[in-house]
Amino acid sequence: MCNPTYARVDELLSLLTKSKSLHILMVLDRRMSPARFSELKKLVDSSSTTVNRRLNELELHGLVSRTQPANSEHALEYSITEDAKSLSPILQTLYDWVDERSHLTI
Repeated sequence: MCNPTYARVDELLSLLTKSKSLHILMVLDRRMSPARFSELKKLVDSSSTTVNRRLNELELHGLVSRTQPANSEHALEYSITEDAKSLSPILQTLYDWVDERSHLTI
């Protein structure tokens, strides 16, 4: 019988390997303040459609939170959640591992 945690890990990896998911999380993790959609779009160099889809998926999985600033009725800001912050060292290790092997073909 398969451990049900494996399925949950598979689900998380499936989300994180979608285009720009990891990039969005890393950008938000390194910011000291929430980011607006237009900032994120520029920082991850992607289309509005892709960024919007990933933000919605990451929010649905509790990795990103969306707020509306008090001074603007139309703007939305995004920040990383505590759950996603707990993934940060794991993601950084993954980036480091790949970077150390950049001379190899993976």
